[in-house]
Amino acid sequence: MTFAAASAAALPLHVLRPEELAAFRRGAGKAWAGWLTGFEAGLGEVRLLPGPGGAVAGAVAGYGTAQARRRLRFGLAKAVAALPGGDWRLEGNLSADERREAALGWLLAGYRFDRYRPGRQPAAAPRLVCPEGLDAGRLIAMAEGEVLTRDLINTPAQDMGPGELEVVLNSLARRFGAKVAVTSGEALLARNFPMIHAVGRASPRAPRLLDMSWGERGPKLTLVGKGVCFDTGGLNLKPSSGMSLMKKDMGGAATVMGLAQMIMALDLPLRLRVLIPAVENVIAGNALKPKDILTSRKGLTVEVNDTDAEGRLVLADALAHACEDKPDLLVSMATLTGAARVAVGPDLAPYYCDDAGLAAALEAGAATGFDPVWRMPFHDAYESVIEPGIADLDNAPGYGFAGSITAALFLRRFVDVPRYVHFDIYGHTPSDQPARPKGAVGQGARALLGALPQALGLKA
Repeated sequence: MTFAAASAAALPLHVLRPEELAAFRRGAGKAWAGWLTGFEAGLGEVRLLPGPGGAVAGAVAGYGTAQARRRLRFGLAKAVAALPGGDWRLEGNLSADERREAALGWLLAGYRFDRYRPGRQPAAAPRLVCPEGLDAGRLIAMAEGEVLTRDLINTPAQDMGPGELEVVLNSLARRFGAKVAVTSGEALLARNFPMIHAVGRASPRAPRLLDMSWGERGPKLTLVGKGVCFDTGGLNLKPSSGMSLMKKDMGGAATVMGLAQMIMALDLPLRLRVLIPAVENVIAGNALKPKDILTSRKGLTVEVNDTDAEGRLVLADALAHACEDKPDLLVSMATLTGAARVAVGPDLAPYYCDDAGLAAALEAGAATGFDPVWRMPFHDAYESVIEPGIADLDNAPGYGFAGSITAALFLRRFVDVPRYVHFDIYGHTPSDQPARPKGAVGQGARALLGALPQALGLKA
């Protein structure tokens, strides 16, 4: 993904609010008045403008009302599909933030997942000249990181198992000079990752812990991503409707890999570590059973009351391992609970954080990255809910309420560093949206990227 080079040949895209339309018709658009009949400057509405000989000389795009823009993120990106190939430049009364949203949305609108349609020949896509004053490199890094995340989640489990995740992470590491260590199969038991092993042992595709490190200066940031490459629910088998999207259950891993790519591409001054417990939760004679009690890496015992609550088990061992290195900031990302979707829907990324300053940095990063997040509480009053009595912890309490909160509290039991953030993401867009086609989507990564300077004291 890239921007077009600035040139006189780039066609103008006049971005107009409804209240600016009359002045445009009287001025620069006077010659095109007939072509603008019925054009009301609704968000993403487009009219092509003819030049001599009928060639396209430019276009107008509606910017809609302030309310419309609040309701539809990247709304201007709707215009991209209506434009012919070639180079375009934005014209109009847009603030720096509005230009940034338009430019990032334009890049993201170019995403296609055509791996399984190799014969398809897409039409030439329109390219944008990066608006003046914006950091083109940062926008491209964000878009390319998002593309990696989307591609990983969109790929079906047959081609994206634990081994394939390892291959992708190794490729990413080679590109940026990072190092990867892998603990796989029975070695997980020998090296004390019992819960990762227990969840993944029934699959012929061996479970593993992927560990990538990059950077030699600055504060330590560790990202932990849930890599359940497919989730049948185990012996607590999901119904078919609940299994249909389970190729996306490695969305946490895909998102931290996309964020890691952004960080490394921008060469941020920090020491990055990425931990991905990569497993399949399937059925075989040696599968994890309901009421089994596991002893975790941290030593806490866990009663397995639902084999379909496996993500928190693999994350727990990875989080405990992450804390042994004492990172300055620890982040976990996972497609963890349906309760989070009930609470905030598919568009918001809920997160849990006890640090007010870090939460403020995330809110600011969400605004600048056009990546909405919502803070949820580590509500201590629910701690007793995750204590079954027969073991230290219950992986699936039958409480009936606050499922995302109790899952977050479970994970927090395995964390012993001061600064920790947990994201319970969805990783999927149910219907086509501007710059976000139906299917895989990254959530929280751009918010985190924007938060890092303030959260870790990085020099600008």
